[in-house]
Amino acid sequence: MIKKPLIDEKSLLARTSQRDEMAFKIIYESYQSQVLTFANKYLKSRQLAEEVMQEVFLKLWNLEEKLLTINDLESYILTITRNRSFDALRKLKRENRFVQPIEISDDVRENLTEEKILLDDTRQVLERGIDLLPPQQKLVYKLCHQGGLKYDEVAEQLGISPQTVHRHMKLALSSLRSYVASNTDLAVLLIILKLF
Repeated sequence: MIKKPLIDEKSLLARTSQRDEMAFKIIYESYQSQVLTFANKYLKSRQLAEEVMQEVFLKLWNLEEKLLTINDLESYILTITRNRSFDALRKLKRENRFVQPIEISDDVRENLTEEKILLDDTRQVLERGIDLLPPQQKLVYKLCHQGGLKYDEVAEQLGISPQTVHRHMKLALSSLRSYVASNTDLAVLLIILKLF
C-alpha cells in the first residue's frame, strides 16, 4: 500500500534539520508502521525488523542539514530500510556460518559506534527510571514488559486482578516516559518512542 505523502513534507524536513523534535515525531509516527512492515518482509523477524526501524530513524535524525536535499521522503526512508535489512541479513548469515566479518570503513564504524552509545545511554536511563518506580509498579513492569507475560498471567502470579495489573503498568509507563524524556538527549527521541 502506497502511503500518502505528508502534508508540507519539506517543512517537516526543514524543521527536523534544525533539531525540531515535534517535526521528527510526526515523521516517525507517519512512517513507523510502514518501515516495520517493509523490514519484516525481508527479515521475517519482528525483533530484527524493530532494530532496523530504530536504525533507520536514528540515521534520518542524524542527517541534519542533508535532510533538505531529500525530494521524496518515503522513497528515501524505504531505501534506507531496504539497505539496513540487507545489512542485517548479511550479518545474520555471517554469525550463523561463523564467517570472518567483512572490512568496515572508518565512517561506517564511527556511525555504528555512535548509535550503540546512544542506545546504551538510553537503556541506562530507562533502568534508572525503573529503579525509581514503587515496588509493585516495578515488579509488574518487569514481568510484563521485560518478562513478556500477559496481564492475566501476571495477575495470577501476583494474586491480583488483571485490572490492577493494567493500572500499575499504565502508571509505570507514564512515569518512565516522563523520566526518560527529561533525562535523555533529543537525538534519542525515536528510541524513547520505541521503548514504549
